[in-house]
Amino acid sequence: QVQLVESGGGLVQPGESLRLSCTASVSALSILQMGWYRQVRGEERELVAVISSSGRTSYGDSVRGRFAIHRDNGKSTVVLQMDSLKSEDTAVYYCKAVVDHGVGYHDYWGQGTQVTVSS
Repeated sequence: QVQLVESGGGLVQPGESLRLSCTASVSALSILQMGWYRQVRGEERELVAVISSSGRTSYGDSVRGRFAIHRDNGKSTVVLQMDSLKSEDTAVYYCKAVVDHGVGYHDYWGQGTQVTVSS
């Protein structure tokens, strides 16, 4: 079982920044993709940003240009830098990792961290 430990959520004002971090309890070599999704109560979970083992990134349309994701070299950690935050960025943010166990892939999710953007 792979554990994902998230940190960095909180309350900020519009225009401010936050940084989310997620660390997986598995070797970085077995992580195919890692990233962040978010969900507002009553709505579907949506893509924020993901990064593959090769470093390829993908962003949701609403955050492109404001958020940036990167992985620590050789480590099972991804960091999401969120700038120019807006009230509509308020949500629970979930870390996700796609892990190759050698006999197949499996998705793992963190417990979620609340991000609130409000004046």
